[in-house]
Amino acid sequence: MLRRAFVGAVLASGGASALETYTVVGDAIPRPLGGLAGNPARGAALVRDRERGNCLICHQGTDATEPFQGTIGPPLAGVGARLDAGQIRLRLVDASVLNPQTVMPPYFRTENLHDVAPPYRGKPALSAQEIEDVVSYLASLKTF
Repeated sequence: MLRRAFVGAVLASGGASALETYTVVGDAIPRPLGGLAGNPARGAALVRDRERGNCLICHQGTDATEPFQGTIGPPLAGVGARLDAGQIRLRLVDASVLNPQTVMPPYFRTENLHDVAPPYRGKPALSAQEIEDVVSYLASLKTF
């Protein structure tokens, strides 16, 4: 089985930098980032948040009343039936590992990014906790 180790920088609580490591196994990151447990309610809020996750700019969510949902990416309904938590986690951390041509932004990778404003350089778009919250929410979406 293909194993690759990646290192991602994450902003720890309190503003200090910490180094989080994760291992890609096949098409997944099987272990939660930092050993953290996700909260699906916080994850749902991040998915809908147009300033933080902004998932609905490309994906159709589960609430048809939510305005301006995208169709570029696959619908989120049923994603938990299609992918396991580790597969979802890798797609959030850095989908380009699976598809170098993807338009899915890396929410946790901090290296080799283009046109990042100086205050955001070296910082992930989402923290390890936020990634795990979104993973927890998306993994719960079992029905279409």
